[in-house]
Amino acid sequence: MKVVLLKDVKDTGRAGAVVECSDGHALNFLFPRKLAAAATPANLKQAEIRAQQDKDRKELDEKLIEGRVTQLATEKLTFTKKANEKGHLYDAVDAKEIAEKAQLPEEAVRLERPIKELGTFSIPVSHGKDFGSFDIEVVAE
Repeated sequence: MKVVLLKDVKDTGRAGAVVECSDGHALNFLFPRKLAAAATPANLKQAEIRAQQDKDRKELDEKLIEGRVTQLATEKLTFTKKANEKGHLYDAVDAKEIAEKAQLPEEAVRLERPIKELGTFSIPVSHGKDFGSFDIEVVAE
């Protein structure tokens, strides 16, 4: 039986995909849990529209992120944190805080570990196939 997946299903496929599965799997597992719908012409058209919208949204996000990273490359974000006399921070600067201040999605900021010291750091950014970086400065209060 052909079905259109409404949500990601482990070992079956991603949302929006049209997959062939056994009648029992569709009728006893996928349909009752609202994970899939029958592959009718209306559902197929709706899946196509949803896939195109997701693709367009992803392309727009990539363009916006690329533009924002280019803009951030010319400026430096500053974070003010409490630190001891050796330059170690009491509270780390993490990817979520950087993404929020840089106006980027959190998953685009590729920080290996939180920053726990004063200084200037280069923050890598990747989204899709594009890579870039920008600088931040962590100063003491």
